[in-house]
Amino acid sequence: MDINHWMSANRLKLNMDKTELIWTGTKYTVTSRNASFLSLRLGADVIPPSQHVHRLGVVISTVLGLEKRVSNVSATCFRNLRQLQHIRHSLSTEYATTLVHAFVTSRIDYCNVVFVGAPKSVTGKLKRVLNAAARLVSGTRKVDHGLTQLLHADLHWFDVPQRIKYKLCMMMRRCQDGTAPQYLAVHWSQSLRPHHDSILVRLLAIN
Repeated sequence: MDINHWMSANRLKLNMDKTELIWTGTKYTVTSRNASFLSLRLGADVIPPSQHVHRLGVVISTVLGLEKRVSNVSATCFRNLRQLQHIRHSLSTEYATTLVHAFVTSRIDYCNVVFVGAPKSVTGKLKRVLNAAARLVSGTRKVDHGLTQLLHADLHWFDVPQRIKYKLCMMMRRCQDGTAPQYLAVHWSQSLRPHHDSILVRLLAIN
């Protein structure tokens, strides 16, 4: 069935300006099959494949790498931090913390479960953002010592791996309580509930 007819039958409209195509696989697979030349025809329109596409604000690459996603998040956060730096002298610590949470740490936490098992070369970029945010809130400089003490004891912030682990544990808790979205709850009840204990052990073992 033509996708345009299907969408019309379901009272949906296909927006060609926002339609993207991506072929995923290993670097060898994508290259050997000339996926970069395989386009998609929808009626009179042709959708060329892209190296990166956006899905709910998350950047997905052809090899399912995370570098582009991390680079985008880091660039946005540092830009917001530079803007906040201009008005930091007019803000109390409480208000500065609120703005940092709204424009920086919330972006680090958004869909951060895609970084599960990511190497430190990836999460390290997000850690640098978190460190810069902590220095802005506290008014300390890059050369000052005691950043770990500041993050954990004073601001009570988790490091990036712990933030990811916390999000995963919260998702599992919601599935267990029946308050998670239906698509997660169904997957939990059918596939994950029998292995609940082993999954928790593996989550707690994430560095």
